Amino acid sequence: MFILQAFKPKNNFGKYLLGSLLIILASFIGQFPLIIALAIKAAKRGGNMPSSSAQLYRFMDQNLMLFLLLLSFAFAFVAIFRVVKMYHNQNFLEIVTSRPKTDWKRILFAFFIWAIFSVGTTLYDYYITPEDYEMQFNLGKFLILCAIAIPMIPIQTTVEELVFRGYLMQGFGLLAKNRWFPLIMTSLIFGCLHFLNPEVDEMGPVVTLYYIGTGLCLGIMTLMDEGTELAIGFHAANNLTAALLITSDWSVLQTPAILKETVKPSPGGLDIVLPILIIYPILLFIFAKKYKWTGWIEKLAGKITPVYRTANPNQFNNE
Repeated sequence: MFILQAFKPKNNFGKYLLGSLLIILASFIGQFPLIIALAIKAAKRGGNMPSSSAQLYRFMDQNLMLFLLLLSFAFAFVAIFRVVKMYHNQNFLEIVTSRPKTDWKRILFAFFIWAIFSVGTTLYDYYITPEDYEMQFNLGKFLILCAIAIPMIPIQTTVEELVFRGYLMQGFGLLAKNRWFPLIMTSLIFGCLHFLNPEVDEMGPVVTLYYIGTGLCLGIMTLMDEGTELAIGFHAANNLTAALLITSDWSVLQTPAILKETVKPSPGGLDIVLPILIIYPILLFIFAKKYKWTGWIEKLAGKITPVYRTANPNQFNNE
């Protein structure tokens, strides 16, 4: 069982608090190149630094800005690897999946399902309302964007999934001895951390519900499938198609994508309700049928009772 892999001798929730701080610190160190680049750029322009995320992308080349933003996640990935082994006496695989090895077929299936949906719905919307978009395709900039985004965005999304649906999911499970508490807590934290995104300024705080709902969907995938592979594939497809296909002046990742949305989103509305109430349940239904998920109530809300075996104290039964 995925959460049960955190139940190791001498492992406790306090270590997860310390580990989280170390991961945040590593991510902050990874932002130094961005801070230095901004300082150099500001010095050349008279010392005035940009005061908002929207100004950042006008202040610096979009591709360079994207690379420097994503670089911090590479530092965080190394930190996760070290923290899991040093502080929790776990194999790194144990925060990825409960399977003997990472199931890349699951990652690719989730990736292509969501990529096809994302591209299809975007192109359909462009077809029926072309006035809401601006074609900004530039081959040179787009090729550089691909060279940055294709390797770096999956690192970013994988780090987020390993932190929330892996590391913290197991940590809160260890604390609460049940499954519903880690599911709710990781979803709330995931949603609230997106509160600083520029989309919130345009659509209002209600958009945070979308991020909480997305976190809840990813958490359900993880608990029902006993691993993070589906969540990793989904998240990578979501961010990668957004970076390459469509951008806007209010999105957190502003890139030289093929299309630029020009109509500002309205606060609330279908953009928030439709995914949470209709699209995500359909996606979960597809995964449930393909991977034969059963025992929903137990896996999403059941108690966790670790039983140490004398022969091997790292093995547990779930009762």
